[in-house]
Amino acid sequence: MHVYIIRCRKEFTMLAMAAIAVLLTATTLTSCSVSYKFNGASIDYNKTKTIQINEFPIRSAYVWGPMGPMFNNELRDIFSRSTKLEQVRRNGDLKIEGEITQYQQRNKSVSSEGYSAQVELSMTVNVRFTNTKDHNQDFEQQFTATSTYDSSVSLNSVQESLVEEMVKEITEQIFNATVANW
Repeated sequence: MHVYIIRCRKEFTMLAMAAIAVLLTATTLTSCSVSYKFNGASIDYNKTKTIQINEFPIRSAYVWGPMGPMFNNELRDIFSRSTKLEQVRRNGDLKIEGEITQYQQRNKSVSSEGYSAQVELSMTVNVRFTNTKDHNQDFEQQFTATSTYDSSVSLNSVQESLVEEMVKEITEQIFNATVANW
């Protein structure tokens, strides 16, 4: 009889602890709210409805012609894909403007024979961001991306894919800096 009572007390205690854990979990879940957006944007669409993205001209001494349109299109596309903001030509609630300030290549590593083994291509974009609803978020900042390729291949053969990678990286950096607010 004594063993039976101890076993019952143990089972009752375990049930009571499980019930308390369930109640605490339920209370926690009902008293908290979690908000997560898969695109990373944290925009109050009640206040901010439009975005103005100006053309970014190329101000770099070294230029690859398709780079400008590629960058401008990808910047508009990332905001179109990832937000509900209407893109306007003037008077946007958010305004993004700037210029492509640098596009260059440099030797990154040297082979044992003393020749260049890898070349690094880099792109820098200067961005001015204005939030007309909250000027505390305004900024001017430079964003840079780099890509490396083997010096045994010509830049012409890899340039398009490398620039696409860098454009994607820089536009994601700009998106995160302007509307992600992590």
